Amino acid sequence: MKDLSNYRKSYDKSELLENSIPEDPINLFNKWFHETEDFGGVEEVNAMTIATIGMDGFPKSRVVLLKKFNEEGFIFYTNYNSEKGKAIKNNPNICLSFFWTSLERQVIIKGVAEKTSEVISDNYFSSRPDGSKLGAIVSHQSEIIPNREYLETNLQLLEEQYQGKEIDRPKNWGGYLVRPQEVEFWQGRANRLHDRIRYKLQSDFRWKTDRLSP
Repeated sequence: MKDLSNYRKSYDKSELLENSIPEDPINLFNKWFHETEDFGGVEEVNAMTIATIGMDGFPKSRVVLLKKFNEEGFIFYTNYNSEKGKAIKNNPNICLSFFWTSLERQVIIKGVAEKTSEVISDNYFSSRPDGSKLGAIVSHQSEIIPNREYLETNLQLLEEQYQGKEIDRPKNWGGYLVRPQEVEFWQGRANRLHDRIRYKLQSDFRWKTDRLSP
């Protein structure tokens, strides 16, 4: 067994103080997202971990890509019949998290997921490269398959079938909008005294902020 007890570093790149935050967490997320993008060192700034409660009662996390965010929330796309899609249908309360190591920051979002409109899903699907479109059709996501060749053979058949033709979005594939209920911003600080500011949505749709102990 490898001992990791000496794996540690000091966090000292920034700070997060109440007198410098906006009233809305989406505005702070936007600021942090673009600061991370401009700073560099993160290959996919929009990579996020999504945690759901599975049909077996266990939580499960996996990394997906954020494709849009606005004042309504955060949008990603997936197969609705996948393990995560079935979990969201059964329990739409999910958690998204971002870890941006270059600036020693985390964002943790508790929210409720709902399907985007078909128009939004269609528009995004049409913007994808043909290979990605066919991949979405080929993959019966999360189902057991015999081997890698099964995927490649079916992809080749679809490439022949759709050559020169429009590729329409399959109805079991599309977007989810996650409407945030709680957003926590975590900024690494020295001596493990990290800054943690939590936004919590109130019944009047205003956001209440609190500082949490690290």
